[in-house]
Amino acid sequence: MTTAYFSHPDCRAHDMGRGHPECPARLDAIEDHLLATGLDIALTRFDAPLVRHEDLALAHTTGYVAELSEFMEQAAALGEHRSVDPDTSVSPATWQAAMRAAGAAVAATEAVIDGRAENAFCAIRPPGHHATRSRAMGFCFFNNVAIAARYALDVRGLQRVAIVDFDVHHGNGTEDIIANDERVLMASFFQDQLYPFSGGVPLGTNMVNLPVPAYTRGGEIRELIEANWMPRLEAFRPQMVFISAGFDAHREDELGQLGLVEADYEWITRRLVDLAQRHAHGRIVSCLEGGYALSALARSVAAHLRVLAGV
Repeated sequence: MTTAYFSHPDCRAHDMGRGHPECPARLDAIEDHLLATGLDIALTRFDAPLVRHEDLALAHTTGYVAELSEFMEQAAALGEHRSVDPDTSVSPATWQAAMRAAGAAVAATEAVIDGRAENAFCAIRPPGHHATRSRAMGFCFFNNVAIAARYALDVRGLQRVAIVDFDVHHGNGTEDIIANDERVLMASFFQDQLYPFSGGVPLGTNMVNLPVPAYTRGGEIRELIEANWMPRLEAFRPQMVFISAGFDAHREDELGQLGLVEADYEWITRRLVDLAQRHAHGRIVSCLEGGYALSALARSVAAHLRVLAGV
């Protein structure tokens, strides 16, 4: 399988301050591990372009994009950090990084639909799945996966796409954007009663939400996926699969309290690859979300990529 790998140096320049878990070192850890293991030679690398404003409008209000742009321009002009919420801030380089992250998701979608790659992984930051139509939050500014999914539908003409989110935190922004869009089926698990404290009651009929208690282990997650995700996804027959690939449900990650390990991410990825091969010509675009324990993040991304690349 040909796996495209989208990233850009601009994604490292975004910095929310010393000690912040969503840090540039996350991408460095992934890159170092790919080089150390030789997995990098199995990937076809692409530089992430800047997203087009018309593509941002597929998932976000024009007012929000304009307001965020102005806010970030002010931060850049002053050369300082500015807070969006207690956990999320912008630096002078954030706008460019966010535009690259969303651009990577769209470009990966184009590459996969056009047949230049069977699937793709976007090693990007800032992440996206907490960004709603009109609000930045939870380290996120633009909802990379929602933009890409809507691009596949509204621009490239697909009729059904799936979004699978395995971050430890509920993808509230993605749900806000695509709730009741029957062209999209979103399946997720997440730790219950954890930020952003949502997802227990789905916002639409096109959601398969699995809130699980703290300290749930991988074996239990696998059983829940088989019983709840897979029947809905098989019946939906998606023409493309998008993944919000958060690796903070790993047992070593302190931002959550779930108990997954690399083998669990490998298993989940394999189930999604099998699904995509049956219904979607193998088409998958995966975008990095969370994952803050650097070694666990790197190892888990590698497990994910090995399945995508078939190595």
